[in-house]
Amino acid sequence: MASLALLGCGAAQAQIYKCVSPNGGIEYTDVNRGSHCKSMDLPGAVIPAPPRRQAAPARGNVPAPVSTPGDFPRVDSAEQRARDADRRGILEDELKSETQKLAELRKEFNNGEPERRGDERNYAKYLDRVAGMRDSISRSEKNIEALKREIANIR
Repeated sequence: MASLALLGCGAAQAQIYKCVSPNGGIEYTDVNRGSHCKSMDLPGAVIPAPPRRQAAPARGNVPAPVSTPGDFPRVDSAEQRARDADRRGILEDELKSETQKLAELRKEFNNGEPERRGDERNYAKYLDRVAGMRDSISRSEKNIEALKREIANIR
């Protein structure tokens, strides 16, 4: 990587030296550091600059949407309605199961005071389980919100 950067310097008319140390290490530099450094002849080692990016279009100049090609496969409206109905059914099933899961989690959570288990003699274990339950409830609530948004977005 460093050698590529130094090769770019060579295009700017700087002399590049390859220095091999007595232990075999190789270093490329623009400074001659003694007899273990040899000048490199790099004709045509020009690395072009990347092309300039075009400025973002002005606010008033919104590019026209790209139309689909004529041979692009299309789905007729009856098929699309059937697909949407299938999707809605799947999402509603997921919503129903997620709602049941949330109800069970809240019941077990018992307003922040779930029953202690026999293996939780250490209070820290109990607190860890309660924190995990809070996280599960939060995650389930977010899943329900996302499912409701998806169902609302179906045509």
